[in-house]
Amino acid sequence: MKPSHIEHIGIAVKNLEESIKYYEDVLGLECYNVEEVKDQKVKTAFFKVGEVKIELLESTDPEGPIGKYVEKKGEGIHHIAFAVENIEDKLKHAEEKGIRLIDAEPRKGAEGLDIAFLHPKSTFGVLTELCEDKNK
Repeated sequence: MKPSHIEHIGIAVKNLEESIKYYEDVLGLECYNVEEVKDQKVKTAFFKVGEVKIELLESTDPEGPIGKYVEKKGEGIHHIAFAVENIEDKLKHAEEKGIRLIDAEPRKGAEGLDIAFLHPKSTFGVLTELCEDKNK
């Protein structure tokens, strides 16, 4: 598969505004993008640390995936995302290797990326996201 780099680390939070203050006021990072991804029932905020992004995720619906995650496990690291090329081929490759897919086909995610998730039950407990920027 060979990802090119870690695209971002996703962190589930209860309150996006409070969390943004921590990253800006304490860590000195700059929030460069806030957006809502309606079909995923989430509002996101992004920061850059070198070439890696931190994505904060606040649920817009308690029944959404992040809402359920925070209710069950609390705030914290939710997923790690890897940048790939030819995401469709990478999903087929993962499935051929016995990895359970959450998304058999890519879908649109934050920042206009094509995204797809691999199930943590087949990735040693880590929710893994594949991302492709088809605008590059």
